[in-house]
Amino acid sequence: MTFVPEPEAQLNINNTYKVRLLFPRMVEVTGEIRKRNVAFKLRIGDILNGKPMVDEGKFLFLEIGDKKIVRINILANCVDKFVQDGDKSFASLTVDDASGQLKLKVFGEDTDKVKEIMQGDTLQIIGNIREWNGEIYVIPEIVKKVDAKWLLVRKLEIQEARKNIVSDDKGENSIKNKILDKIKEAESDGGIDRDVLVMDIEANPEEIEKETKKLLEEGLVYEPRPGRLRYLGN
Repeated sequence: MTFVPEPEAQLNINNTYKVRLLFPRMVEVTGEIRKRNVAFKLRIGDILNGKPMVDEGKFLFLEIGDKKIVRINILANCVDKFVQDGDKSFASLTVDDASGQLKLKVFGEDTDKVKEIMQGDTLQIIGNIREWNGEIYVIPEIVKKVDAKWLLVRKLEIQEARKNIVSDDKGENSIKNKILDKIKEAESDGGIDRDVLVMDIEANPEEIEKETKKLLEEGLVYEPRPGRLRYLGN
């Protein structure tokens, strides 16, 4: 007499076999799962002033204050674009947020991410930092066009993040001199807007506004119209 297992028993045997067969692969796949790094909101100047940490030629992270940064979220204007077509397609964007310039580099099919980007576009960029031969650059995950007004919003937004970043400013006089220099440089253009000053000078917007008011009170600068600054001199 031949014994035939009941359907339920046969199902259990088959399931056990499948689990044993797939288990090594499950471990392998699970081993590839990595926690996604936080995308820090930073100014480009902070990134360029960071310290790249490298082990045996491999970039590990960028040290800024007490933070270990691998992934960033920045807003900046595209000031230059390079595209190389062919078998080894490559593209790079140079972006600027008034605190410094940084390159984005994309290869192969990823060049489609920057296909529609033009010089002058304001961009939100999320990507991973890389370092090669002393150059810090970014491999972008997301490159998205945004309104230019978001540059000022972002600068205000990241003031909290900058608390742990060492500043190169040496007090109020440094900020005051930077403001004055910017206003002097803009004389040939008929002055400079206050909003542009806030974007161009790497300092707390409240401090910039306070020092600008002092310059107006001292008679070194004047407003030919609200929001526009010109150099008056002594």
